[in-house]
Amino acid sequence: MRFLLDTHSFLWFVTGDSQLSSTAQALIGDLSNEVLLSPASHWEIAIKVSIGKYPLTVPFEAFISKGLADNGFEILPIEARHTSKLTTMPFHHRDPLIGCSSLKPLLIPYRL
Repeated sequence: MRFLLDTHSFLWFVTGDSQLSSTAQALIGDLSNEVLLSPASHWEIAIKVSIGKYPLTVPFEAFISKGLADNGFEILPIEARHTSKLTTMPFHHRDPLIGCSSLKPLLIPYRL
């Protein structure tokens, strides 16, 4: 199966946080599954780090790279053909991360 992690699931999995259910841990950790992370998620983490809401003990890029590489996760490609859909969708929120997140289930067949 393919899974697209949300930001918290990624953070909880790579840090071993108990807030992630055992079912989610098993599915994410199953090497037969394809697990992806949206650029919107690492963008969101970078913002949280920069404003002091998510402190890291290592540099941001090292944290993300290690979390991806150590677990065999990949970054979901978001291309112009995906974001072009935003031009025809109703404008509900000024936050670009929300717009990016709303595209994922419409365009990419992954389980969230």
